[in-house]
Amino acid sequence: FLKVLSHIDSILRSPRAPPLIYRRSKGPVQNCTKENGQECGFEHLPLTIEMWADQLMALKDLHRSLRKLSLELMPWHTADPQDNRESIRVEDLQFIVDAILEEIENKEKNSQTQSLQTLSAIVSHFQKLFDVNSLNGVYPRMNEVYTKLGEMTNAMRNLHELLELDSSAPPTVVVDTVGKLCDIINKNVTEQVQQLLGTQDIHSIINKLEEHERFFPPFQALIQDLLCLLEISNLDDILPVVRNLK
Repeated sequence: FLKVLSHIDSILRSPRAPPLIYRRSKGPVQNCTKENGQECGFEHLPLTIEMWADQLMALKDLHRSLRKLSLELMPWHTADPQDNRESIRVEDLQFIVDAILEEIENKEKNSQTQSLQTLSAIVSHFQKLFDVNSLNGVYPRMNEVYTKLGEMTNAMRNLHELLELDSSAPPTVVVDTVGKLCDIINKNVTEQVQQLLGTQDIHSIINKLEEHERFFPPFQALIQDLLCLLEISNLDDILPVVRNLK
């Protein structure tokens, strides 16, 4: 037993040993002496070994979690046959963490490159759609398109309200409704003209308009001569002046 303790003591005193592992006892020596009679200072060693055992078990759980995370981020990486080995080293965990960090950095670089390519494609597509020859003309044309879009949106909203259409009605429905309304108005105007001229025949309407063109110029000239002759300016004064002359 003393030989084992002496071997442990040599390990703990080595330069590679953590400085907090070896601590001399502050109380009386409890049957733990070396061959030269010095105290061993191993009273806390069982607790330290128990803590190490817990940490080794936690190391396996951490390794299992990191492997699961690695497979989620890099599903193309197959599981290592040595993953199920009993002894897990810190180097194994560090290797997995480094691989995950490298994969994340590569994804960030690729995403930035793709973003630049996507933005360039969007600008080029905008230039083609709205006939913009240079990059300097993109912003003015965007402002113009935005202004026109606002005007069209307001016009469509007003038409929806005037025509009593649902706000979700597409522009085609609005155009069809306006067309039907124009047809109704034109039909009513035609009927009113027919009633005014007292005929339902389009040829009769044409004849009456031709008669009007033949009659109205001489009649207008006659009225103008009467106004000048009677020295008046109002048509309503013609009959009273003529009666007075009579």
